Amino acid sequence: MRITSLVATLCTAALLAGCSATTGSADNSEHYVAGDGSTVILAPAERDPAISLAGKTLDGGSWNLADHKGHVVVVNVWASWCAPCRGEAAALEKVHSQTASKGVEFVGVVSGSKDSIDNARAFVDRFDISYPSMFDSDNSLILGFGRKLPPSAIPTTLVLDAQGRVAARALGPVDQSRLLGLVEPVLREPQA
Repeated sequence: MRITSLVATLCTAALLAGCSATTGSADNSEHYVAGDGSTVILAPAERDPAISLAGKTLDGGSWNLADHKGHVVVVNVWASWCAPCRGEAAALEKVHSQTASKGVEFVGVVSGSKDSIDNARAFVDRFDISYPSMFDSDNSLILGFGRKLPPSAIPTTLVLDAQGRVAARALGPVDQSRLLGLVEPVLREPQA
């Protein structure tokens, strides 16, 4: 069990280090450099099989992707200490409100390697985030996305199609336009 946890932590650290960096400052604060801003949208035939995503939410409940089959799901990987995450919070909430009537679901995944549940809850309260977030203490949820389009920076936003397959990914913060540009094409796809 310890070896698995250690391997997961090391793999996640290497994955996140490839697209982001932190450096200390004179006042011991951390400065975060987010992802490269790239956006990838995969055609349905290019997508890997459905992922498995389930965990405990910050409010003590549980969330399971299997319960949302047939819906487009937006997954936002964030951390309370991440300045770009604070910057994109309002846009995520706004698109969540705009697309809820179309059946789009949102869920957050808090990268817990340098975070705490209390800080994550305070972030949710401060930015009035109404959709659930799961705390990923060992980054096993992040590793579950596989190799094709993993969340390799914080923040990362992924759009899952109605079958639970990763259809799109944005590395770095999103605004409303960029996020809608990822969600709307997936919404227009024929349901299988």
